[in-house]
Amino acid sequence: MLHSSMNAAVTMGQLQKKLDVIGNNMANSNTPGYKNRQAEFSSLLYQQINHVENEGANPNRLTPEGLRVGSGAYVTSTDVDMSQGSIQETGRPLDVALLKDNHMFQVDVTQNGQTERMYTRDGSFSLSANEDGTVSLVTSNGHPVIGENGPIRIEAGYKSVSVREDGVILVERNGVQMAEDRLLIVDATRPRFLESAGKNLYAIPDTNINADDIMEDVPLMNTSLKQGALETSNVDMANQMTEMMMTQRAYQFNSRSISMGDQMMGLVNQLR
Repeated sequence: MLHSSMNAAVTMGQLQKKLDVIGNNMANSNTPGYKNRQAEFSSLLYQQINHVENEGANPNRLTPEGLRVGSGAYVTSTDVDMSQGSIQETGRPLDVALLKDNHMFQVDVTQNGQTERMYTRDGSFSLSANEDGTVSLVTSNGHPVIGENGPIRIEAGYKSVSVREDGVILVERNGVQMAEDRLLIVDATRPRFLESAGKNLYAIPDTNINADDIMEDVPLMNTSLKQGALETSNVDMANQMTEMMMTQRAYQFNSRSISMGDQMMGLVNQLR
């Protein structure tokens, strides 16, 4: 009886993690480029309990001897769905939508004095002035966007900046458009290995996995972008509501199991 209560308590803790994932998906349903995440469950270790041997029952036995008792369930991983979201026209020159699954922009994120390369699908870019008079192409969170020559910087004196379908940055000066850089797009060949870093960013986990085994540079001919548009989140709100209700019901079942186990132990303690 105590064992069943322990199983329920362990599972409730893991179901809460799934509810947190669902809540995060729903909160980011309107975030450009956000990708839906899903918690995957697995059973914990089983304990084999053997019965007292009964030779007389063996000839007609249809089930294996012993009893396998579980220890609850746990969240093994939180997988990301990199499928394409809807494309929403904005008309803004620096809004860029990726048109192929698993393609991602590269950005430099500086935290605690250290700069790390991260990845995002959010193409809502803007220009940020630098002290030397140049401007940098940055994300909505102010992180520099990476091009073929490193962080994309544009010299002063420009009239307009636009992005071509192949990722080339076009800068207009004195009525003439010139290509000054190109967005360095990568293909997440193994997106399940990416680690969520918050603020719609993904990072390579601190493991023995080589970054080249997860990411590949996308050549110019395979780059496909749409200027003046953003990719919306691929979160299905109807599906998330259904998942939330099912998870809450499972949480309720396990909670009820603990309550019933407590009542049964109370009855046993009252026996004379």
